Amino acid sequence: MEKNRDFQIVAADKKSLSKRSLAKPDHAATPFKIVIDPKMRMDLRRALIDLIDYHDEALAEHFAEGKLALESYKEYIELFARSLKETMESREGVSYLLRSVGFDVPAHEINLEPKLRWKKGPGAFGASLL
Repeated sequence: MEKNRDFQIVAADKKSLSKRSLAKPDHAATPFKIVIDPKMRMDLRRALIDLIDYHDEALAEHFAEGKLALESYKEYIELFARSLKETMESREGVSYLLRSVGFDVPAHEINLEPKLRWKKGPGAFGASLL
């Protein structure tokens, strides 16, 4: 005796498969995913995650040792964001990211204030990337 089922697996005819093929990606919609080397993007992402983990562990250690006072999770997040911001605004922070993807750039050559050069007016979020 066969059980009643809500679905059934059936063979698709070849005509319907060709009509339902996936659309080709819109290259203009995601230029970085096409222009920037995927391995470099993954290495950069890994370096950022490692940096986040480092800051999280350092703050937790300072708090556990009684060196840092925290009154709330909100304050922790604010301090965490400040710590990351200060690192990413420093030559050391940018140098760390550059090294993580294979570039060895002398500290004095690192541009801490690169200009956004929009080709067709400001981006979707205005003059900044965010």
